[in-house]
Amino acid sequence: MKVVIATDSFKGCLSSLEAGSIMKDAILNVEPDADIKVFPLADGGEGTVESLMSCMKGHEETVTVTGPLGEKTESCYGIVDNGGVKTAVMEMANVAGITMLPEKSKNPMNTTTYGVGEMILDATKKGCREFIIGIGGSATNDGGMGMLEALGVEFFNSEGRKAGIYGRDVLRVARVNVSNMAPVLKECHFTIMCDVTNPLCGEMGASYIYGPQKGATEKTVKQMDEGLANYAAVIKRDTGKDHACDEGAGAAGGLGFAFMSFFNTSIVPGISFILDKLGLDNEMIDADLVVTGEGKLDAQTAMGKAPAGVAKLAKKHGAKVIAFTGQRGDGASCCNDAGMDAYFGILGSPMTTEEAMDKDIARANITATVEQVFRLMKVCRFPDSAKLHV
Repeated sequence: MKVVIATDSFKGCLSSLEAGSIMKDAILNVEPDADIKVFPLADGGEGTVESLMSCMKGHEETVTVTGPLGEKTESCYGIVDNGGVKTAVMEMANVAGITMLPEKSKNPMNTTTYGVGEMILDATKKGCREFIIGIGGSATNDGGMGMLEALGVEFFNSEGRKAGIYGRDVLRVARVNVSNMAPVLKECHFTIMCDVTNPLCGEMGASYIYGPQKGATEKTVKQMDEGLANYAAVIKRDTGKDHACDEGAGAAGGLGFAFMSFFNTSIVPGISFILDKLGLDNEMIDADLVVTGEGKLDAQTAMGKAPAGVAKLAKKHGAKVIAFTGQRGDGASCCNDAGMDAYFGILGSPMTTEEAMDKDIARANITATVEQVFRLMKVCRFPDSAKLHV
């Protein structure tokens, strides 16, 4: 039996590779002769660098940058050298990601993408001119202003002073100056992995759709949306660039808009891009079973997140698909329509979120659930195996 494991991370708890390896060991406890391959998976958010580095054969660079609240933090990105052409592989989630913040600190009015710009500058100094950047999992709603400031773009308020770098500052922007932007950026091309199609502003924009899950209140959502509208209007007036209504402009709190407006940028679907790089299409040709999952399975999963992309690809080759999840959320049954033949929650008893996200507890929960599911499958395939103690 050939099994392909391609699960997303269990955010804040286990990386994609960690979760997949635990599942592999659990399956082998029941099916010791199984041919199992594990692929670290991501869709442009947390785990993107790990996933792409596993197949692109690059090396990691560590850099100290500004975190989402303005604090210094250590981050990493990958560099791939293809015959002298250096490509930087990055994820904004490990610089300005939502999982970097404790619950009490979540407020997109107070977060910034400044560190993303610092990381990009670091990569240019090391010779990178091609960039692959995943922008999922953000804690920000600053329209990318923080990143742009780090790269030399200047934003001023009506008094001629610097406007700031946080989500709360976009409303204060009255003028933008691009003359001091780092010249090397004109030589760079950015491939941005983005799986959302939201515009920058309005009821379907960054603030209204994603602000609440980042800690915004009803009042601050309105303020942020007004701020981004002002920000976009100033950029249109001073640069002639008008991308506020483009699909993906609202990704990562407007970071997508910033890339579109100031750089040579291509927007690509994150999960499709990564699945292609991993070569999963070929691996699934003769797979009997595909195992996927993530920390929370819900209706949003079925709308194009990583496990749904895996399931779609598996069905193309006629493979059965099983998913494991830490939590079954609203609309999880939509995942069956998205190609998952069955999904299973891993919690064996009531526990707090903090307990469930403890690595040792999560490992035990995944192991127990996966083993029992595969025992059931073995019994169904070979009824006499019910007498075996495996």
